[in-house]
Amino acid sequence: MAEQVLIQFRADKTLKQEVADIYNQLGMDLPTAFRMFMNKSRQVRGLPFEAVLPPETKREEFKEAFYALREEASDLPEMTLEEINDEISASRAERKKE
Repeated sequence: MAEQVLIQFRADKTLKQEVADIYNQLGMDLPTAFRMFMNKSRQVRGLPFEAVLPPETKREEFKEAFYALREEASDLPEMTLEEINDEISASRAERKKE
């Protein structure tokens, strides 16, 4: 067996408990999960999951998209609640046939 070393680090108490609960439900403890993480990192030679920043979206872009969708919807005819419910019922009936 390879020589063992102790690894210590600090983490938020609530985060640690939530993650420990998840791993307990999977039938393992935190040390086992971390060893699995390290082994997978060695195997893929990096993080064992995608680690990228989300695309940066500016408030103005959201606002433009909102107004574009609003404009697109302005041409749609108004529907009564009864018409909406009838359309939903017809769609559900069609799905049951499939």
